[in-house]
Amino acid sequence: MAVILNLETATTNCSVSIARDGAIVSIKERNTPNYSHSEQLHVFIQEVVEEASMTLMDVDAVAVSKGPGSYTGLRIGVSSAKGLCFALGKPLISIATLQSLASQNDAKAVDYIIPVLDARRMEVYAAVFDVDGKEIRATKAEVITADSFAEFAEKGRVHLIGNGATKCQEVLDNPNFSFDTQAVPSAKEMARLSFEKFQGQEFEDVAYFEPFYLKDFILQTKKG
Repeated sequence: MAVILNLETATTNCSVSIARDGAIVSIKERNTPNYSHSEQLHVFIQEVVEEASMTLMDVDAVAVSKGPGSYTGLRIGVSSAKGLCFALGKPLISIATLQSLASQNDAKAVDYIIPVLDARRMEVYAAVFDVDGKEIRATKAEVITADSFAEFAEKGRVHLIGNGATKCQEVLDNPNFSFDTQAVPSAKEMARLSFEKFQGQEFEDVAYFEPFYLKDFILQTKKG
């Protein structure tokens, strides 16, 4: 039996779950536009542990969403996960944010699932998965044009999911595309993925693990 604490902070959704053998025991999340992860994350951790009638020492591993996503959100989540692993002597598991998001897909009869996260301007972070959850195109940052993902739409039905789907919907007019613009990554979907990694002993080096930022952080300065 494996009890895993899952932390998701890659986007505006601050999400924490406790799962036993891949099944959710307790979850707490809040999606706010102002990235209040620094105030909410540790409160949520304590709440899900208490709701599960456990202590942090009952946890067998800590899983964290590794990105891509918000630079600040990822930094907060990974720092917290690493701190817990050091303090508790537990292994660290990383989960690809887009893989977790893709597993939310509930569209009927699609051939490809493309999770897309907003990366500012007309750019998104995107990867491509088949309906069995296998990644068939790696994650990259890309500018959305009328030709984006055309090779997949020519072969079958494509479901785009995530907050980046809004800008995709504005320019992609192939009828094979469908869109879910409201979905955000959640610690709920992390539960199964982190348990699979736990079973395979796929752990990160706690000392050297870093988030998958994909793009360099650019400090936004106010114009004088």
